[in-house]
Amino acid sequence: MRMFKLLLAAAVIAMGLVPAADSGHAIAAPGEAPAKESPASPNLAASARSAILIDADTGTVIFEKNSHDKLPPASITKVMTMLLIMESIESGKIKMSDKVTASEYASSMGGSQIFLEPGEEMTVEELLKGIALASGNDASVAMAEKIAGTEQQFVEMMNAKARELGLKDTHFVNCNGLPAADHYTSAHDIAVMSRELLKYEEITKFTGLYQDHLRKTSEKPFWLVNTNKLVRFYSGADGLKTGYTSEAKYCLTATAKRDGFRVIAVVMGEPNTKTRNAEVTQMFDYSFAQYMNYPIFKPGDTIGEVKIEKGAVRTLPLVAGESYGILLRKGTDTKEIRYELKLDATLKAPVAKGQKIGTLVVYQGNQQVKQFPLEAPEDIAKAGLWTMVKRSLGGLFS
Repeated sequence: MRMFKLLLAAAVIAMGLVPAADSGHAIAAPGEAPAKESPASPNLAASARSAILIDADTGTVIFEKNSHDKLPPASITKVMTMLLIMESIESGKIKMSDKVTASEYASSMGGSQIFLEPGEEMTVEELLKGIALASGNDASVAMAEKIAGTEQQFVEMMNAKARELGLKDTHFVNCNGLPAADHYTSAHDIAVMSRELLKYEEITKFTGLYQDHLRKTSEKPFWLVNTNKLVRFYSGADGLKTGYTSEAKYCLTATAKRDGFRVIAVVMGEPNTKTRNAEVTQMFDYSFAQYMNYPIFKPGDTIGEVKIEKGAVRTLPLVAGESYGILLRKGTDTKEIRYELKLDATLKAPVAKGQKIGTLVVYQGNQQVKQFPLEAPEDIAKAGLWTMVKRSLGGLFS
């Protein structure tokens, strides 16, 4: 549970600071319609069937091309699988050190695999490493069965999470991306999934590795080499997932971070790995040359407080649980960037966690460029009678 975390609705308002030549809108927030597409410029991802480039912090779209086309994602499917694994770890349902026993069904998976034997045990951490680096189809099914009992039940969880995230171009049939009818997603939806996965910062300890071993203590250790070569050859790259089938062609959702600015690039339907890597590299280069993320609040910063009328506590502190900022062109004058905290005039107890309590609005001069809805980070009960009496008496003598 992430206490005192402000929930960012990334598509509430278009980024007025980004020139019209770029897409300049934000990835749709859960439950909202996707933002309307703009003409793709500059000329990036020329060979890709579909592509998108976003600022990971704000969700602002820097570039897109056919980003809502529904296409087979191959092993990029595993981004959602890893997301549900990380959620299960955070909730305490499983631990990294938990043992997982491979079923005969999990061991039967073809394609990319870590060659699990039926009955073989590995930890959650080892299997996650096998998914992130080697794109193990068998490891994905073993984890699906560990979390949900069966792969089918896990796939239902995947589709439920897709609905929760507002992904309208996505439907999963399996947890690993092996070819299947009615299994599809889009570059846009992959970017949303990837952004959600990156909220678990520890995931890049796996996706950012170039090589490692499994079965280190056995006579035949299994060598893992990351299928995403950019983590070795591109400065700042630390994920996320490759994919290939004859139908999907070469796909990649990649992320890189420099000077506190993280971007996500997704390409689908590339003709070969060389072109795929070259075009993602070009997308990264363009982002870091042209843009920067201007921070408004860093994690742990105090944003303000809200008064609670008749609450068990009189005020509720608002503390940033993650980074909040806006995407700017490099060279933009930041002196006129300011923000206002607009809280509801009267907030009466009881207050439910997640209840809307105001808005954080960011301006450049007099122009509004971004707004973040603020929600109550915890439940606030109504004050008891004795508490109210003591407050009243205290007011008489103050």
